[in-house]
Amino acid sequence: MGEMTAGKRWMSVLWSAFLVAAVLEMLVFAVVDPTSLHWLDGDAIEMSPRAIYTLAFFVFWAVSAVGAALALLLVRTPEQLNREGPLDVPLR
Repeated sequence: MGEMTAGKRWMSVLWSAFLVAAVLEMLVFAVVDPTSLHWLDGDAIEMSPRAIYTLAFFVFWAVSAVGAALALLLVRTPEQLNREGPLDVPLR
């Protein structure tokens, strides 16, 4: 199996995060009613259930994508990381 291109790596991160977010959305909202949610100060969240579902999905997707990207970064070998060249960080 050859080296994955950057596009394929990003798609594998985003697709797996999408699937995790979908499952997490189903699990969370199977037990939580979106109309009964409140802010930390006790005020009711005045959004439609569809808006809450959508916002929660994108939050779940973003958090899952960060986790998947971190995992993908951690499994790279030193040769793969160093092949891209050193960072040009100016010394102060």
